Amino acid sequence: MRFRKSVKKDIDSIMKIINQAQEYFKEQGVDQWQNGYPNKNTINDDIKNEESYVLEKDGCVVATSMITFKGEKSYDSICDGEWLSNKEYATIHRVAVDNNYKGLGLSSQIIKNIESLCLQNNTYSIKVDTHEDNLSMQKLLKKNEFKYCGIIYLEDNSKRIAFEKVLL
Repeated sequence: MRFRKSVKKDIDSIMKIINQAQEYFKEQGVDQWQNGYPNKNTINDDIKNEESYVLEKDGCVVATSMITFKGEKSYDSICDGEWLSNKEYATIHRVAVDNNYKGLGLSSQIIKNIESLCLQNNTYSIKVDTHEDNLSMQKLLKKNEFKYCGIIYLEDNSKRIAFEKVLL
């Protein structure tokens, strides 16, 4: 498995995985990633900003994620809790695994790679949010020692539950 920055030729593979995840959420009744988000423009912007990453197996994209070190405006205010730290942090978004590779621990592998990336960038905190009904993401975060911190609201006022992991 190889974790690397995405390039433009990965967009179709990434969108295939995103579309699978959107369908999964729809089937599970989770109101996340519906209404055309994320879309090709989102992924294209992630790639342009050098924030899109893929996990590759035998030359094929099998998982995707977005990592930014620029901060997250919606994280400036947290309700019913508090962040574990006020340090610089990385933010994880859009983690998804190809249906054919689910159950193999690839999401945890992505997180381990992100942790290494953070340490290389002298960043010792990772923050992430998810929909309160996205139980698979919550399970992944808890399994990887993220701590629940409270509630944040996105720009469109959507409620999300927030987690943080402090490295070292």
